[in-house]
Amino acid sequence: MTAPLWTAAEIVAATGGVASGDFVATGVTFDSREVGPGDLFVALSGDATDGHRFLDQAFARGAAGAIVARDCVGPHVRVDDTMAALEALARAARARMTGRVIGVTGSVGKTGTKEALAAALDRPSPGTTHKSVKSYNNHTGVPLSLARMPRDARFAVLEMGMNHAGELSALTRLVRPHIAIVTAIAPAHIAHFPSVEAIADAKGEIFQGLAPDGVAILPFDSLYRDRLIAAARPYAARIAAFGMGEGADVRADETLATPGGTFVTARMATGDVSFTIGQPGAHWVSNALAIMAAVEAAGGDLALAGLALADMAGLPGRGRQLAVPLEGGGEALVIDESYNANPASMRATLAVLAAVSAKRRLAVLGEMRELGEQSDAMHAALAEPVVEAGVERAVLVGEGMAALAKALEGRIDLVHVPAAAEAQEQLQTLLSPGDAVLVKGSNGVGLSALVAVLAEHGSPCSI
Repeated sequence: MTAPLWTAAEIVAATGGVASGDFVATGVTFDSREVGPGDLFVALSGDATDGHRFLDQAFARGAAGAIVARDCVGPHVRVDDTMAALEALARAARARMTGRVIGVTGSVGKTGTKEALAAALDRPSPGTTHKSVKSYNNHTGVPLSLARMPRDARFAVLEMGMNHAGELSALTRLVRPHIAIVTAIAPAHIAHFPSVEAIADAKGEIFQGLAPDGVAILPFDSLYRDRLIAAARPYAARIAAFGMGEGADVRADETLATPGGTFVTARMATGDVSFTIGQPGAHWVSNALAIMAAVEAAGGDLALAGLALADMAGLPGRGRQLAVPLEGGGEALVIDESYNANPASMRATLAVLAAVSAKRRLAVLGEMRELGEQSDAMHAALAEPVVEAGVERAVLVGEGMAALAKALEGRIDLVHVPAAAEAQEQLQTLLSPGDAVLVKGSNGVGLSALVAVLAEHGSPCSI
């Protein structure tokens, strides 16, 4: 039997609500489509929809109870404001947590780092590390992730994102991490900020919620390192910088690309450690150094963490590689980076494509959104990375890609299409046995649907 997560009495104590009666919940969700037997359904109300409309559906799917702000037939706790109640539940979960909590943010690499760090910490005692699911990293996802945290978890790894200044400040004070990681600073969401320096300042807000003995982990090689250090210094008991440069606290002394990923020898505070990263690319070396710094700061097992990194497979939309059978025989390799894109992550994944052994290299690149006035320049600046990656044919998707199409004109074969559906048609006519194709773009472009069609008959492959 699954251990109880919340009793009605505990929910009342946390939220100040009124219970209809006793019940016990083993999970928490605010999406009625995700409700499973024993879950607590939080009926959030927003501009687009109202969770109270789906109470019958939630109970039909096995919800043990609900948090509501109006009359309800099933077991429930009634409150004045269900969003405030979810936040109160999150604070109560954090207050009873006796393990170590790690917060992760950054312009790129948040989700992959979160997933790999959770696997590394969980390796010695499987099932004792809690993590955010999917990319639940905003003002609703973070409190939900906290509310789902088992009371006896040894570690919790929580992803935190932001689009505007001040958002991380609020989230980190809810999470109160013992360890806070900034993976990297890049011009993601630059449309909402006056400069990349302002993005660095907003990411640095994660340090404001650090516990009294907290450790700040940040990128040594970043142009914004000193800015991040200044943001961390008032709140952190210790600052650990990771990177390749001389002077980094956690430093890669040696890296060697292998058929299975990258072999790394890293200098740590407690001594050197060697490990293999199961994902290709320099960006994963950086992520791995941040992960090992966090494992060391949390008192985890570095050797077992290294084994977890070796076993780490690519996530859907974030580096998964698929061998896709073709109608005429043979296979093509699809590198699925369809979840999101910004200039830094585009360059990183084009470098991964460049390192792949293939008869031809193709790319389906969707526009990068939320770049504001710099959008055309940042799209056009991808021309050199595309050419350097050895891309022979490219399918560019979305209006924002017009600047890159112009910059690449006459240099490679390309087609510029308005949407993902047209890109899928183009790709299906282009793929040949032995090809490798990178699929990457902002999530709103919808390239994940293209990958889903290809993946239906494909299979994950090792690097």
